[in-house]
Amino acid sequence: MKEDNCLHAALICLGMLYYSHAITTEKLNHTRPSLHGHHEKGKEGQILHRSKRGWVWNQFFVIEEYTGPDPVLVGRLHSDIDSGDGNIKYILSGEGAGIIFVIDDKSGNIHATKTLDREERAQYTLTAQAVDRNTNRPLEPPSEFIVKVQDINDNPPEFLHENYHANVPERSNVGTSVIQVTASDADDPTYGNSAKLVYSILEGQPYFSVEAQTGIIRTALPNMDREAKEEYHVVIQAKDMGGHMGGLSGTTKVTITLTDVNDNPPKFPQSVYQMSVSEAAVPGEEVGRVKAKDPDIGENGLVAYSIIDGDGVDMFEITTDYETQEGVVKLKKLLDFETKKSYSLKVEAANVHIDPKFISNGPFKDTVTVKITVEDADEPPVFLKPSYIFEVQENAASGTVVGKVHAKDPDAANSAIRYSIDRHTDLERYFTINADDGNIKTIKALDREEIAWHNISVFAVEVHKQHQEAKVPVAIKVVDVNDNAPRFAAAYEAFVCENARSNQQFITISADDKDDSANGPRFIFSLPPEIIHNPNFTLRDNRDNTASVLVRREGFSRQKQDLYLLPIVISDGGLPPMSSTNTLTIRVCGCDSNGSLLSCNAEAYILNAGLSTGALIAILACIVILLVIVVLFVTLKRQKKEPLIVFEEEDVRENIITYDDEGGGEEDTEAFDIATLQNPDGINGFIPRKDIKPEYQYMPRPGLRPAPNSVDVDDFINTRIQEADNDPTAPPYDSIQIYGYEGRGSVAGSLSSLESATTDSDLDYDYLQNWGPRFKKLADLYGSKDTFDDDS
Repeated sequence: MKEDNCLHAALICLGMLYYSHAITTEKLNHTRPSLHGHHEKGKEGQILHRSKRGWVWNQFFVIEEYTGPDPVLVGRLHSDIDSGDGNIKYILSGEGAGIIFVIDDKSGNIHATKTLDREERAQYTLTAQAVDRNTNRPLEPPSEFIVKVQDINDNPPEFLHENYHANVPERSNVGTSVIQVTASDADDPTYGNSAKLVYSILEGQPYFSVEAQTGIIRTALPNMDREAKEEYHVVIQAKDMGGHMGGLSGTTKVTITLTDVNDNPPKFPQSVYQMSVSEAAVPGEEVGRVKAKDPDIGENGLVAYSIIDGDGVDMFEITTDYETQEGVVKLKKLLDFETKKSYSLKVEAANVHIDPKFISNGPFKDTVTVKITVEDADEPPVFLKPSYIFEVQENAASGTVVGKVHAKDPDAANSAIRYSIDRHTDLERYFTINADDGNIKTIKALDREEIAWHNISVFAVEVHKQHQEAKVPVAIKVVDVNDNAPRFAAAYEAFVCENARSNQQFITISADDKDDSANGPRFIFSLPPEIIHNPNFTLRDNRDNTASVLVRREGFSRQKQDLYLLPIVISDGGLPPMSSTNTLTIRVCGCDSNGSLLSCNAEAYILNAGLSTGALIAILACIVILLVIVVLFVTLKRQKKEPLIVFEEEDVRENIITYDDEGGGEEDTEAFDIATLQNPDGINGFIPRKDIKPEYQYMPRPGLRPAPNSVDVDDFINTRIQEADNDPTAPPYDSIQIYGYEGRGSVAGSLSSLESATTDSDLDYDYLQNWGPRFKKLADLYGSKDTFDDDS
């Protein structure tokens, strides 16, 4: 705290000295002489009068960050008309007036009541005025002045970033620029050295240095090797006050990474590689791998491998696996242990990308010897050819030799070989093979037109080692012979007009042959010798495998003959040639004057004499309309709703009589047909319904139906109940019979119970309790009447 007070005191002294110097300067420059001042001569003898200034004051300065107990005296305003009697009042207005800056209205002294920060505001513009204290009348015009905040070194330098990252190639020359760091100082750069920065390096020597004025970091050591050390951490300091003692400082961290360059050649870790491969290996199979180490990374560490010498150059090859940076040795050709048992290769590994600046570090390649041993293997038989092609004529007799295949055992044992045909490739069994010598023969005649090529496979296996087998494709071409006669190329049907002219061409025909082109065209067309002088038609061979048919005469008539059959002989060009007779159907048709076809039917010709075409169409349309009407009528009739139950005859049991009329007893024969009860066997089967489809036809169980001519009504009803209970196709409702009318003159009373509740009947219904469960409901309704009366 004591040091802070001394510092503030020194700053105040410096401020006062600066203030005194400023006042002296301002007095020299701005003090106005009295009203009676001297005269000055201007140009051409003109006398200039200088006005006397009423103010004696200067530009003021205030030191920032002052923290003393008393307000800071900024300065004093004074007018030359102020006689010191207190009649003049000084007024201050403008930026910060009354808040930051206050004025003694009598003496004109200005004080700063708050601590000022130049970095927040560097100056304030104020207005001063002198007025009469009693009348407030301005004695002097208002005048502006500026209060400047003097800077002190109260802000340390700050870097733009807290951490920097930079890269520089390894082995860079001394002085290579790496990165520039920049710091800023909020203090006034125009006043003193508060904002004058100097850069220095605190950590990172002796590898790097920094320029004091610019902050550029440069390399300080030559040949820095990334493979030895890749990353460096450097601390840079920026200090104000020109770096002198007492200045403030700030630091930043810079991480510098050395980037890779191709300064290291690849190197094999050993001088010889030993490998082995079976003679049964196929070309392209991997034999082994070699790897040269390169400490460089990225494209600088890429290595390409090649075979530059050795007796296995033609048998092996090497490729580069860029993911693992290994050289992959692969088999290029088939090996034979019996021929050569070992090979030697000289393999070179070289960098793909070479930096010319470091060519002196080369050569950027290395070589190694690879020795490969061939291992013996039990090999399958080998055919002398990779494939076979044979020919055989079609229709050749069974047993004809097609060709011979041959295979041998490549091993030293030279085992015997047996041959067989893969029957999956010869399903029809056209061929057989001799198991001992490999001769292929036909089993049956071949037809080229059916199959022109037969592709079969032949197996060869060692006699004593059945698992060792080889397979070879055999293609057998069936050679064509002229065994098919030519025929019409299509099913021709010709039409000739009745009004055709003589020698008029009306159709052109062509032919095709199933045989090969050597036994097919050219085709020769002719008429049979017996009709060479046909009176109706003639044939002309166009000598291009086609022929034209012409009319020989005029005056054809459909009424006389409407169809002609013309035989045509077609011969091919094979040896020996073959021919066939084909029949051309020719119809006689009616044509218009232009030769356009109208009709080819004789009936149509006859109808045309009595009715026109329009009339025929009208008749046909009427017939179609009548047919449509009939179909619609029948359809509507069938769509009428039919009853759900099909009745073979009227079922009198379905007559329902209402209760508003009593029945006539035995005399009432309209309500129910008693004959049905007297003859239960009169009704056969059940009544089917149309609204349901029964799942099965119910067959009544034997023994339930009463004997014929039986009149036992109780047995009949029981039988019907059981049939209805067990029949799923029975109607889902009961046959209800109403006995509402007892008839006239019946000795029995009414059986209806509608008025039973209103009569004073003395009938005793207790006997209903003895009738069993079927009459239990009636017994409950009527049999307990006395009981109810007794309870009441």
